[in-house]
Order: sequence, then structure tokens, then C-alpha cells
Amino acid sequence: MKRLTTLASIAGLCTVVGLFASSGLEDVSAAVASAGWGALLVVLARIVAVAWAGLGWYVVFPKAPTPLLRDCISLRFVREGINTLLPVATVGGDFVGARLLAKRGVSGALAGASMFVDLMTQAVTQLVFTVLGLGLLIWLVGDGPVARTVSGGVALAVPALAAFYLIQRRAGHRVIQALVNRFASGREWRALGAVDQLYDGLRRLYGAPGRVFAAIVVHFGGWIIGTLEVYLCLHFMGYPVDFMQALVIESLAQAVRGAAFAVPGALGAQEGGLIALCGLFNIPAEAALALSLVKRFADLGVGLPSLLLWHRTEAAIRAKGEEETEEAEAESDPDGAIRFSRRPKPTTHAATLGPFYSYAPPRMGARLDEKDLKKCA
Repeated sequence: MKRLTTLASIAGLCTVVGLFASSGLEDVSAAVASAGWGALLVVLARIVAVAWAGLGWYVVFPKAPTPLLRDCISLRFVREGINTLLPVATVGGDFVGARLLAKRGVSGALAGASMFVDLMTQAVTQLVFTVLGLGLLIWLVGDGPVARTVSGGVALAVPALAAFYLIQRRAGHRVIQALVNRFASGREWRALGAVDQLYDGLRRLYGAPGRVFAAIVVHFGGWIIGTLEVYLCLHFMGYPVDFMQALVIESLAQAVRGAAFAVPGALGAQEGGLIALCGLFNIPAEAALALSLVKRFADLGVGLPSLLLWHRTEAAIRAKGEEETEEAEAESDPDGAIRFSRRPKPTTHAATLGPFYSYAPPRMGARLDEKDLKKCA
């Protein structure tokens, strides 16, 4: 798996270098510079979209127990940072988010189940978003190679999405167990609970269709918010597209990124997809590559602080665990006798003379008698 990820990264990086070289680095740099403040607005739109996705995760939970909204939003940023910037096939961050949520008062099984339901609602809304973009593409431009390619991808995505749903609802215990063992190995992941408890959580969450539908509505709104990235960036670069054209570019570009999940950061796939999609609306390749660079700037602008938040969260969990251990020991042994007995004894180390020789002084208590001296003589 690591070799495949490495090869995919190398292939994607070579593709990016080739595309930038063919389009001209000076032209691409000028297009990026022309974006100006639009780049910051793209980062702001990304922040709003990720926070909105955290709301979509929050609404799937029942009334009791319900996590705090700020926890769902902050951990959604952690998920985004890991999935975007680390080579985890865009799902490793979701397992991390579920594990961290289980440390904040939510049962491990319910946290894991909410993660799967959240992934399901995101996948459903992305499929609807892609179909909407495909319909607008055919309406605005007409049928063509791009539309037929996207149609083939949608035809493959529908049964895959149905299978993912059936795995959660039917006899999918073995598949879920394999996923948990693959991405959540280690003692610290046991908070996710047993697979049977996980399925109980899934049945509980899917048993409230109102909350699931609300999550779908929220996530679909998040995809629409993401369209602002394309709309704002192209407008600041001097290519005024209308919102429907921006929606076509964003929806189908996100579909390309989803199809290239095995490539870290969708290197090469995002750039090539944006060139093809922007070309449908007479936007040159250098502007499309500049749009991709601004999007990657948003990846870093949101992802790096999210990774820092992840690091601080893990450190706080470890510190809290150490404090709880010390408090438990203090309650069980108020006089400190056990801790005193467990204190390691000081050990004497031999004095060293260089890296290859060592000298230990003899014990003064052991003396040689007269017979031993005669033997030595």
C-alpha cells in the first residue's frame, strides 16, 4: 500500500510539473498574482464550508447523548486537515475524528457509527452535486467527451454507494471489522467499541430518518458554499463566470478529486480536471492552473492549523490520562507507600575510559588473605 501511494504521488507530481511547464510558469504566476485578495476569500469560503460540514455531522446525533457543536466543528477541521494533507486515502482522518469524539463524552460505538453515517450523507450529497453539475454542463455546453466521461463515472458510483449503504445496514460485520483493523489498529482505538455495538449505533442513527435527511440538506449546502471558491477566484482573476458555470466546474472537479482518492492530494488529477473543465468556458489553461494553486493554498491555510489542533488535542488527552492515573494512585494509597516502594533504586555505573574500555573500581570489603597472595606469587 505504501509503495502504491508513493508511485501515485510521483506520477501525480510529474503530471503537475508537466502541466505547469507546458502552460508557462510566468503566465501561471501572473494569473495567481491577479487573484489578489480573492485568494484570501477562497480560504474564508473553505473555512465556512468545513465548519458547515461539522454542523452536518452534529445533526445526525440523537438528543441524548449529543456532543457539543463546537466539538463536531473542531474535529471536522481535524478530519479535513488529515485527509487533505496526509497520505491516508481521504478516510484516515475520519477514523481519527471518531476516536477523538469518543474522548469527549460520546460512547465509542456511537462515535464510530456517526462517522459512517456522516460519510454516507456526504457521499450521497456529492453524488447529487455531481449529477446537478452534469445536467448544467449538458444544458450550457451540450453533450461532449467530458459529459460522457462524467456520466460513466456516475454510473459506477451509484452501485458503489448502494453497496456502502448495504454494508452498514445488512451483514457487513466482516467488512467493517476489516476497516477498523486496517485504519484503527492499536489499544487507543478500542474506544470505538465492538463491531456489534457499532451496528447498534448505526441502527439507532439510521432509525431517525429526519436527522439523516437534515444532515443531507446541510451537507448539500456545504457543496454549494464550496462553489464560491471557483466563483470568487475566477472573478478576481478577470474571468467573470456566472454561478451556474462555477457550479459545473466545482462539482465536476470535486468528482475528479473523489475518483483520484488513492493519489495524495489528488496531485495532477485536480490540475488536469480543472484545465478540461475551465476550457469548456473559454478559460485558458494558465488560469485553470492558477485556480488549482489557490485551492491548494486553501488546503494549506485550513489544513496546517487543523493538524496543529490535532497535535494539541492528542497532547491534552495524554496529559489528562496521566493526571487521572496519578489521582487514582493517590486515592488508593494516601500515604504514598506504594509509590515509594516503586521508586527505582539508584544504580552505580562503571567509570568509562573511552568507547572500548571500561574500569570498575574493586570492592573494598573483599581482601586477599596470605594464601591467596602466595598463589598469586
